[in-house]
Amino acid sequence: MAEPEKKKKKRLGEILREAGLISEDQLLEALETQQRTGERIGKILVKLGMVEEDKMMDYLGEQLGIPHINLSTYSIDPEVVKLIPEKMARKYQSFPLFKIADTLTVAMSDPFDVVALDNLKYISKCKIEPAISSEVKILRAIDQYYRSLAIMKEIADGEESIEVITSDKGDMDLGDAAALMDEAPVIKLINSVIMQAIQSRASDIHIEPDKNILRIRFRVDGVLHEIMSPPKRLHAAMISRVKVMADMDIAEKRLPQDGRFHVKFWEKEISFRVSTIATIHGEKVVLRILDKSAFSFGLEQLGFSQDNLDIFEKLVRKPYGIILVTGPTGSGKTTTLYAALDKINTLDKNIITIEDPVEYELRSINQIPVNPKVGLNFAEVLRTVMRQDPDIIMIGEIRDMETAEIAIRAALTGHLVFSTLHTNDAPGAVTRLVDMGIEPFLISSAILGVLAQRLVRRLCEKCREEYTPTKEALESLGFELDKEYKFYQPKGCKYCQGTGYRGRQGIYELFVPDHYVRDLIIRRPSTDMLRQAGIHAGMKSLMEDGMRQVIEGITSIEEVMRVTEEV
Repeated sequence: MAEPEKKKKKRLGEILREAGLISEDQLLEALETQQRTGERIGKILVKLGMVEEDKMMDYLGEQLGIPHINLSTYSIDPEVVKLIPEKMARKYQSFPLFKIADTLTVAMSDPFDVVALDNLKYISKCKIEPAISSEVKILRAIDQYYRSLAIMKEIADGEESIEVITSDKGDMDLGDAAALMDEAPVIKLINSVIMQAIQSRASDIHIEPDKNILRIRFRVDGVLHEIMSPPKRLHAAMISRVKVMADMDIAEKRLPQDGRFHVKFWEKEISFRVSTIATIHGEKVVLRILDKSAFSFGLEQLGFSQDNLDIFEKLVRKPYGIILVTGPTGSGKTTTLYAALDKINTLDKNIITIEDPVEYELRSINQIPVNPKVGLNFAEVLRTVMRQDPDIIMIGEIRDMETAEIAIRAALTGHLVFSTLHTNDAPGAVTRLVDMGIEPFLISSAILGVLAQRLVRRLCEKCREEYTPTKEALESLGFELDKEYKFYQPKGCKYCQGTGYRGRQGIYELFVPDHYVRDLIIRRPSTDMLRQAGIHAGMKSLMEDGMRQVIEGITSIEEVMRVTEEV
């Protein structure tokens, strides 16, 4: 880095003013605010909307020779983290990245803080090479890595060969902290990871080996976050412990395996679905978390606009026909189907579901898991279900022509059928069924409606920030410039674990064929033709429904663009 000492002595505000990113008046206003609040100048400038954080950091990285680090994609050595105490890391908003010889590279929100640089040099006994990263990402990294250091210290200081102590298969209780302290280190580590995942509202836990490290990641609100990096030598023991809990074959390391187990935590039962697969660096395990107590069945809580909710509720109360829900894996299709069934679930109806697997138990509903290993696929189970006098049938997914044909004929013979398809939008479900080999006149007669959906992250209500997008951005998104809107963007706080988002809800595209569309379907139209006909009949696209939630302050423009792939 050229002329490092000279550049370190300059203040961040002065650097940005000289670069033309802020004006003299803006700098003075920010300095006055700093005197009142004590906040860092960079944070104040971003908060006041005087400079975009990414633009500020990109400039510093390119022009001043200070690398801009994205901590969310960085692999950190836990041993390096120990060089700077957590208290000092938080005080100076700094995070150690890596050490080469006697030089420690540290990510900082303000790499021009001379006092911070001197103190970090003193405490770490290393030369400090500053990098720059956002305050939110630094604080998230501090929470992530320092939180796991206590556990990792016990593991790292233990014996080189760790014996996995087996426990009773089936239900396990993680609520007794005193009992956990007496267990073996690896068991304690796995239990800690599980409890941390539950507390973080994670939907999945990934335990994955890399070349030199072991990485543990949680999927929270649909996005993966690295949580900790235990020593690579613990890989085999951790995988074996999970296999024991899920009643899987410990000796089998080459073939994929599936299993399940349950835990009791905070007086509630939580199920885990486990999958293993061999990679070039060893076995990877993914645990899907199924928290029954956290599941909400109400259609009203899923994010529907009032118009779509009214129409969809009318559809699910029809006596017969087929309703399809489309979207990629993890878009909440099953949740919507469960909510629809709960809305119409009464004792005078025989409701049967066919699922792979049954994830949540529904009251007064007959739920059947498929089992391809013994020949019970969707089509075979559906044939049997048709002899069980059903009123309403839910099919977890239509995957082939055989299942699709039985489902359509069931809808035409007096049954209300719900199912899912993997298509990008609602009109695409019609062409997908035609491609499977279903006659268009059958589709036209049977289909009641198609609901396409995605899940967007909700802005954290405790820290979201109001801002004004550029006119160019608003025009490109179809907003009317003569109207006043309030827009919010993520910030990050302890409540949302620094992400700026907490929780998710759906955005929807509801395609309900009218007489014109039904006649059109018989002529085998393209998806584009069906989409235009649907829009003409009043259908709102996923993008439009997402922007409705942006205007309501529920989510951000960037989040809607991300899930609708409109970037």
